[in-house]
Amino acid sequence: VLVTLVVAGAGLAGSDWSPLADLGLLAAVGTGTLALVGGGSVYKIAQLRGGGTTVAQRLGGGLVRAEAAGPPERRLLNVVEEMAIASGTPAPPVYLLADEPGINAFAAGYGPGDAVIGVTRGCAERLSRDELQGVVAHEFSHILNGDMRLNIRLMGVLHGILVIGLMGSIILRSLRFRSHGSRRSDSGSGIVAILALGAGLMLVGSIGTFFGDVIKAAVSRQREFLADASAVQFTRNPGGLAGALKKIGGLSAGSRLQSPNAKESSHLFFGQGVRFSINALFATHPPLEKRIRRLEPAWDGSYPEPVATPTRAPAATKRRDDDDDDFVFTPLAAGGVTAGAADSAVEHIGEITVPHLQHARQMIDELPPAVVTAAREPYGARAVVFGLLLSRNEPVREAQRARLETLTTEAERREIARVLPALDTLPVTHRLPLIDLTIPTLCGLSPPQFLSFRRVVNELVHADTRIDFFEWLLERILVRHLEPHFVPRRPPRVRHRSFLTVRAECGLVLSTVARGGHEDPAVAAAAYTRATRRLGVGLPPPTPGARDLPTLDRALDTLARMSPDLKRRFVTAAAACVVADGVVAPREFELLRGVADSLDCPMPPLLPGQVVVDAEDGVG
Repeated sequence: VLVTLVVAGAGLAGSDWSPLADLGLLAAVGTGTLALVGGGSVYKIAQLRGGGTTVAQRLGGGLVRAEAAGPPERRLLNVVEEMAIASGTPAPPVYLLADEPGINAFAAGYGPGDAVIGVTRGCAERLSRDELQGVVAHEFSHILNGDMRLNIRLMGVLHGILVIGLMGSIILRSLRFRSHGSRRSDSGSGIVAILALGAGLMLVGSIGTFFGDVIKAAVSRQREFLADASAVQFTRNPGGLAGALKKIGGLSAGSRLQSPNAKESSHLFFGQGVRFSINALFATHPPLEKRIRRLEPAWDGSYPEPVATPTRAPAATKRRDDDDDDFVFTPLAAGGVTAGAADSAVEHIGEITVPHLQHARQMIDELPPAVVTAAREPYGARAVVFGLLLSRNEPVREAQRARLETLTTEAERREIARVLPALDTLPVTHRLPLIDLTIPTLCGLSPPQFLSFRRVVNELVHADTRIDFFEWLLERILVRHLEPHFVPRRPPRVRHRSFLTVRAECGLVLSTVARGGHEDPAVAAAAYTRATRRLGVGLPPPTPGARDLPTLDRALDTLARMSPDLKRRFVTAAAACVVADGVVAPREFELLRGVADSLDCPMPPLLPGQVVVDAEDGVG
């Protein structure tokens, strides 16, 4: 409205005609203003369609490559890998803001599929491992709770409002050239009109940006408190997160960033990334004192002066999260579909627990060192994926090897041969964690390398006429978590808020889960009935016959457009289907994770020694 009046008034400067006499002019200017704001927002959102990678690069971040990482970066990657495996998500690529001395971090992307984590040089070098773990847990909370998509949309909307002020600034700058180039005696009224238009647009743009920043700050502050609480819940170590916040307070650079793009991304950061003159009103983060006292009520108010932290703690030092006596483990509190009832499993989707963190660290330690090293290097990561896809059936493996001969280089085949013996003896439970470790490495491929890699994976999967569930899962994980980094695309919009519009797709997926988890047709039918009852809506009869995984892909893509509440309810039903016989084999869990991952509902890994039952039968 303000813009409309400003433009109309400027256009009639020096005239005795009232703008109210022509409502058509007001309507036209108003429509143009909305188009300007909308166009600015669409432009910025399109600019950010690359997701987290684009945001990290605009802030000056560089991808951390494991094979070239120094001790601080290596420790950072270890912490991120442990957190990712504990949460049931592939490890996100890590970007280092090497020119930023302050202590800060961020998570960016539209969802877990294209998420990245960025940290400043100060964060990587000045925090202890416990403090770094607290910061990374804070950022994983943003990933798992869906905060990132809101943050990127805020960037787009606020840019649209900012465009109004930018247009005013451009008009005022052009006025200078007009005044130099025109000497006509009647140009005075025109200059006044242009001056009024430019100044008015700048004023209105400033007002819009002011209120936009206030709204952004209010939303961000509340989410930062929630992320702090989640980080403590994940690690059971409030001292780690509090220690990181104290070091921010004791560092001269604090958490500020020097990047010229820091302001538009200020609500993404772990700490206050930009200094504001009216700090209390525009600050996107709560005051350090409030955040620290929520974590440590007895804090004495002092800020230590941070120094570069050794990357390896002394042998006599024991981290709190390594002490089994620091927490009490109960299966129902552990999260994940194997920790008791299916309802409890879904309740803890998107959460990380200390048992899962410890189990993740143990699983990484149990992986063959040669395989772990390979997973962190581009040639090796590709070899690991190719090796995992090689069939145990010798005729099929020979056919796959023949395709490798024509599609890969001799160096790649040597690397496959080097890691294959270890992969052939790898426990089934360790396959998904190993895949998760390769994701950030594969994100570092060049576009031509990725296309070649994608083609080889497709050829290995289709080397025979039968695609098993693991092949399907691996290819789907690669597509979901790698393609957004090479082929930017918009995330799926919510289109289904009732199961009634996706009954066929729900029935197909649950039928596939039932048949994939239970060989006995009668047991599979009973599991499907149980899942249908849990869903609370009538579904078509289970689909008979062989598995049709391409159709399953299409059904999952449709279900990915359900609302978050429907997704959780659906994963609850799928979990009930899997645990119907009281036993969850690793292959069943792989299938369940494939479904949950497709719906952006990360599931933690299986914990050893847990009894599996469904809520309808009680807890074992």
